[in-house]
Amino acid sequence: MKRVLFVCTGNTCRSPMAEALLKQKLNDEIEVQSAGIYAVPGSDASEQTKEVLKERGISFAHRSQTLSLELLNWATIVLTMTESHKQLIISQFPEMNKKVFTLKEYAQGEDGFSGDIADPYGGSVNEYRFTAYEIETMLEKLWPNK
Repeated sequence: MKRVLFVCTGNTCRSPMAEALLKQKLNDEIEVQSAGIYAVPGSDASEQTKEVLKERGISFAHRSQTLSLELLNWATIVLTMTESHKQLIISQFPEMNKKVFTLKEYAQGEDGFSGDIADPYGGSVNEYRFTAYEIETMLEKLWPNK
């Protein structure tokens, strides 16, 4: 079974949003977790993240976790929200370089482009909605018609 790990900075906005959206999309077809490079373990998802997920009918209990070698080893694929997240992971864990990609890079394939998922941290609910839309667009490219 494929295991996807989404990674962002604090594991309260983008990566838990991606985790929840993919879990809703694929149900139990794959295992999904999220983590943050600088996460404070046990933090809840941001209020805006919870609101955007609720608007999509997603009930999601979340507690942040810090990225670890154990999580990286668990994952079949590691999808980061930014190029800098990807580079930091590869610099600290070079043995992971074949399974770490930005979400946009992985979704677009070799002919696509890299790029970052916008960080809505501290922003309005509309900014979080845009981030959710950006993530959903990439997930649809990876798992169409699901």
